[in-house]
Amino acid sequence: MSDPSSPYSRPGPHADRSGVPWEAGTRTRVVISSSRERPYQLHVPPTAPPRGGWPVVVMFHGGGGTAPLAMNDTGWPALADRQGFLAVFPEGSRPDPGRPPRFMRNPQTWNDGSPRQGAAGVRRQADDVAFFQELMADLQAHFPLDASRIYLTGFSNGASLTFRLARQLGARIAAIAPVAGTDWLKAPPPDPAVSVLYLTGTADPVNPIQGGPIHLGHKFFGQKPPLQEMLGPWIQRHADAGPPRVVCEQDGIRGVLYGHPGMPDVLMVYTLDGHGHHWPGGGTVLSERFAGKNTSRLNATQLIWDFFQPRRSPHRPTAWRQ
Repeated sequence: MSDPSSPYSRPGPHADRSGVPWEAGTRTRVVISSSRERPYQLHVPPTAPPRGGWPVVVMFHGGGGTAPLAMNDTGWPALADRQGFLAVFPEGSRPDPGRPPRFMRNPQTWNDGSPRQGAAGVRRQADDVAFFQELMADLQAHFPLDASRIYLTGFSNGASLTFRLARQLGARIAAIAPVAGTDWLKAPPPDPAVSVLYLTGTADPVNPIQGGPIHLGHKFFGQKPPLQEMLGPWIQRHADAGPPRVVCEQDGIRGVLYGHPGMPDVLMVYTLDGHGHHWPGGGTVLSERFAGKNTSRLNATQLIWDFFQPRRSPHRPTAWRQ
């Protein structure tokens, strides 16, 4: 359900599917999911949609973060303006919806399927899969979308949600790009598999490559598995394609490809030497004491968009709302 007070009621150069004009820029939209208002930020580029409809990139903020913070840190809106796609930034749920979000005291998080109580919206039982579907239904009702080009990315807890959505919604998603997050679910990846670009730092204390307990200050945030174990099911999906190949090794950046470049689905894993728990190429949002150093000069946003480009989903849903 769309917010009737949406800023799309203002005059603009284009019109949505219902004839309501829209303007380029960023505004807040609201959908009703599980009987609750769930907001998201939408950035519309200044260009008309492509003939086949707009591609969509959905960016999920990290645990304790917000949509505006993710927008500013990643630079997705500016790239959307240059490349012509819709950039979407949902807001997670928080313990007290009546108070503003705060990183430690009222953190916005995602229910990513983690067994960790309290760290990822588990206790609130937020149905973030349903929220995403309502969000997509809202977009589909108002904009011409290319349903074969729906892409997901996210940071930390938001990255973990992209794994969950890829598993549960399968071929509706063309590709995902989790950054410094964990796939908590144990079931095999969907078949056909969704293409995955995974990025993380080798010195990330919140997402340690070797796995182990996670602490932020004195608060325990559970145990994470080693990277190779966590990605094992996705790697196994491409085992028949031959041994992994190094596709990038420079300036402390190592990229490994699982699968053939021409395959409809691949797994690419980038590790960033000495980099902590920060969006590569973004600012230092978290303190070095908690998150390690922000060392990488890699522009993760551009890399992810380049990875998304040849990826298309074989499934074109007629309706997202279930």
